[in-house]
Parts: sequence; structure tokens; C-alpha cells
Amino acid sequence: MPDAANIKPLTALRFFAAFWVVLYHYWPNLSTSAPPAMIAKGYLGVEAFFTLSGFILCHVYLQGFGQGKFRYGDFLWNRLARVYPLHLVTLAGVGLMAFAAGVAGISVDPNMLAWQALPANLLLVQAWGFAPVSGWNHPSWSISAEWFAYLSFPAFAYAAWRLRNLPWLAVGLALALVAALYPAFQALAGFPLTEATIRWGALRIVPCFAYGCALHALWRSGAVSGRFSGLGACLAGAAVLLAVHFKAPDQIIVMTLGALIVMLAGLAAAGSRFGTQAPLVYLGEISYSTYMICIPWKILAVNAMLKLLNIEGDQLPFYAWIAVVLALVPLSAASYHIVEKPARERMKAWAKGWRERRPATAGAQ
Repeated sequence: MPDAANIKPLTALRFFAAFWVVLYHYWPNLSTSAPPAMIAKGYLGVEAFFTLSGFILCHVYLQGFGQGKFRYGDFLWNRLARVYPLHLVTLAGVGLMAFAAGVAGISVDPNMLAWQALPANLLLVQAWGFAPVSGWNHPSWSISAEWFAYLSFPAFAYAAWRLRNLPWLAVGLALALVAALYPAFQALAGFPLTEATIRWGALRIVPCFAYGCALHALWRSGAVSGRFSGLGACLAGAAVLLAVHFKAPDQIIVMTLGALIVMLAGLAAAGSRFGTQAPLVYLGEISYSTYMICIPWKILAVNAMLKLLNIEGDQLPFYAWIAVVLALVPLSAASYHIVEKPARERMKAWAKGWRERRPATAGAQ
């Protein structure tokens, strides 16, 4: 099987998941009409990220976990290095933007500077029910949900390791969890689990993350690679499109997204070049930045366009709207190279330095 760096189709898929979410959030500034089904279901791009997260983390860490080589502290630090610096920068950026708007006499959503929600946002627990309101950079709720999954990863890894030789059972159990939890949650909470953010957002990741772990076991077994992996990927992609087009229940779309993920991984294992093109992989690499800056950029750019074009209301003409959307790509690249990647490497360098100094300190005592 290829190593983590070589599952390039899954990296590319992250870009499409991120832009699916972007289009979902940006559509109201283009038209007041109901969005097409593909865009209306764009919030499920988050579920795609959650499932990918379970798959990739098992791919990188499960073998070490099973062999007793897993270092929980190092794992958490690496995950924190991955998500926290950009989270902190975007949070500060939204705060500065809201403050500047207030000074200029421009009205802003009071939740943008919800000080009562700041501690939860700083501690990455805003999706655990600890934030009284949705505030600051709202998309970061999903990073809080990811942090919950990172903290509980040993539990997921334990189950995945025990079921590694029973991949179809693992997938069946994960599918049963998805099929049962979604309607049960809606019946109890009164709203779909796929709409949970600061309320029950930490629970929202659990079925998808578990599904991703199970799909990794299936992929490792070799059951989805080989000569028919291309056909399987085509069928899975078609299933996603059909499920979305006909507005299938969210749990059905989540299941088909998982099938697409494992089939794309199967293509990589079979040596296919599909989805491995450098531009696609690069867009996937900067997709976290795309996701994290999309709402601050929307607020800033849409308001600037409305004022520049002297438009009443909040709908932009298509040329202005598409310019705002496409500008996310260079802005994401800038965010990735200026903030996300350097900060991640710096945090990992700190950890490496601490580990190297530890033996020397112990020997001097």
C-alpha cells in the first residue's frame, strides 16, 4: 500500500469538499432563489472532511498504535500544529475586522465579537456545547469537533485495531451507526445532526470519523483495489451525484461519500494517476486555509463589492460574485504559505528541540 503522502486523490478531494462548503455559504449573495440541489447540500462537505480525517489518521497512526509505538502527546501536538495557528490568526482577524467596522460606524453582527464565546473558541471547545453563542470565525466549530476526535483517537484506534482483520464487519458497524444516529438525533434534538455546530458539533464528527476508520481497514485489506478500482470509483462518484441531485437523506449521502473516498484510495493503491495531478493536489493542500478564511473573506469582500457597485441589498451580479469566490484560491495560497505551513513547521521544530534536550537534561541530573 502507498504511504500517507501518496494518497494524492484524497488530498485533491479535500479541495472539492472545501469549495462545496464555500458555494453553500456564498450562494445567498448571488440569488434569493433556492439553490440547486448540489449547492443546497454543500454543508455535507464538512462530513466529507470528517470521514477523510478518520481514514487518514488511521493510515498514519494505526500501525504504530497497534504495535505500542503510539505517543499520545506527540500525536496531539502534531494535530494542534496542524489546526491551531491558523484558527488563532483567523479568530484575531475577525475580531480586528469587527472592531474596525465598529469604529467606522458600520453595523456588524454582535456575535462576531461575542466575548462570552471567546474562551471556548481559544480552547477549541466551542463545538462541545461550551459556547453560549456562535461567535468569531464560525467555521472553526468544525475544528473544535476535530479536536474532540483527536483527543478521543485512542478509543477509535483501539476499535479499528481490533477489527483490522474484519474490515467488512467494521464497515457494517460504522454504517449501522450512521443509519441509526442521524434519525435518532433528529427525533430527540428536533434538528438534523448535519446542522449541529456549536450545539452538538462534537457529536457530529463521531459517526463520520468512525466510518473513515472502518473504510481504512477495508482499503488496507486490498478489497477495493485492483483492476476494477476505476470502475468502482466511477460508480461511487455517480452515486454521490445522484444522491445529492435527488436530495437523498443526509445519512445516505454520507455513506456514498465514504464509498467515493475508499474507491479513490483504491485507485491510488492500484497505481492510477487519477487525481494525482500537481495542481489538484496543491489545491487540496491549501483547502484548510480555504475553509478557514471563507467566511471572513465573504464578509469583507461582499460588503466592499456592494459599496463599490452601489447596490442595495446583499445580492451581487454574477461577475462580481464569481470574482469574490475565485479570489479565495490565491488568498488561500497566501494564508497557507504565510501562516499555516510556517507555523506548523515551527511548532513541530519546537517539539523536536524539546525531545532532543530531554535526554541531555536527564543525564545531567
